[in-house]
Amino acid sequence: MKLYKKELQALKRSNRFRMRKLFDNSLTDIASNDYLGIGENKKLFKKAYKRVLKANQFSPKASMLVNGYSSIHKDFELALCKANDFEEAVIVGSGFLANISMIEALTRKGDVLFIDEQYHASGILATKLVQGKVITFNHNDPDDLKQKLSSFVSRPSSRTLIAIEGIYSMEGDLAKKEFFDIADETGAILIVDEAHSSGVIGDNLLGIFDYYKIIPKPNHIKMGTLGKAYGSYGAYILGSSEIISFLVNRAKPIVYSTAPSLFDTALGFEALKYIIKNSEKIKNDIVKKQNIIKKEFDLDVQSLIVPIKIGNNANVLQIQEKLKKNGLLVGAIRQPTVKSAIIRLIVRVNISNKKIKKACKILKEFL
Repeated sequence: MKLYKKELQALKRSNRFRMRKLFDNSLTDIASNDYLGIGENKKLFKKAYKRVLKANQFSPKASMLVNGYSSIHKDFELALCKANDFEEAVIVGSGFLANISMIEALTRKGDVLFIDEQYHASGILATKLVQGKVITFNHNDPDDLKQKLSSFVSRPSSRTLIAIEGIYSMEGDLAKKEFFDIADETGAILIVDEAHSSGVIGDNLLGIFDYYKIIPKPNHIKMGTLGKAYGSYGAYILGSSEIISFLVNRAKPIVYSTAPSLFDTALGFEALKYIIKNSEKIKNDIVKKQNIIKKEFDLDVQSLIVPIKIGNNANVLQIQEKLKKNGLLVGAIRQPTVKSAIIRLIVRVNISNKKIKKACKILKEFL
C-alpha cells in the first residue's frame, strides 16, 4: 500500500516538516495573532460566558438557515454594521470559510476575479472552485492591476471583482488606497480581507476602511475574523443588503455549515465593545511597540507584524529555539506560507516593552 512516507521524508529534508506542539505556557507569546491580548482577558471571557448562560441554548445545533440563528448572532451582526457603517452582516464559522463563501459564491459564470498574489491561502483555494475567470496581479501593485483590467475584455453582462487584504499577514504591509479608487472607477466589486487589520489600524481601530476614512459603498465588501485582534474564533462578512442576501442563499459554507459557536460570537461582541471603548489607549500602545521596532531594526512597521527575513529554513528553526531558551516564542515561517523563510514577530500590545527589546537584541545577534 502506497501512503505518504516519501513525501514526509522530503519535507523533513527541506526543514519544512511541521508538527502540532504544546508550547510551554511560561513562554512569552510574540508569535500569535492575538494582537491586543484579548485572548487572555478573563473579564471579557466572563462577560461572554454570562451572556451565553442567559440564552435558551448553548449550542447553535443547526445551520443558520434551519434554526441555528440566534439573538447572539443577530446582535453582534447589528453592532458590526453600526460600528463599520455597512448595511448588513453575516457571521461565518472562520476566516477560511468566509473567504470560501465570498470568492466561490460571488464569482459567477462569465465573471472575472482579480486577486492579489499574496492573498490568503483560503482565498487562493477558493479560486479553484469559481465558475468565472481568475487573474492574479502582482502583490499590492495597483498599476499591475490597472494594466490587467484594461487588457481584459469582459462581456457587458459580466461582473468584475477585486480581492485584496487590509494588512498582509506575513509582510505586515497595508493595502494601498488606490485599490479602492480603481474599484470605484471601474464599478468592480471590492473584497477586502481585514483579518489582520481590524482592531489594529484606523482612528477607531476598525481596519483599512477606517484608516483611509472610506465610506462603504454598495460595491464594497469587508471580511473580518474574530481569531486575531478580537481574541475569539469565527468571522464576519459586511456588505450591502443585496450582497449579504446573495451569500446567505448561495455561499456553501453558510448554507451547509452549523451556525457559528454562540460563545465565540458573544466573545467577539465583547471584544468589539472593548476595542471601541479603549481605542485611544490601544492606539498609544501600538505606537510604542512600533517605535521599539523602528529603534531596534530601523523598520517602519504600519501594523504589529514584524517580518525578519532569514532565507534559510534551518536557520529560522535555530533562531526560534534560541529565543525559546530565553523564554520567548516567535514564529518560524517557512514555505509554502512564504517564498523565503522569515522570523515573524508579533509585537502584541500586552507584552512588556522590556521583553520585546530582549527579543530584538537576540535576533540582532543572528543578523
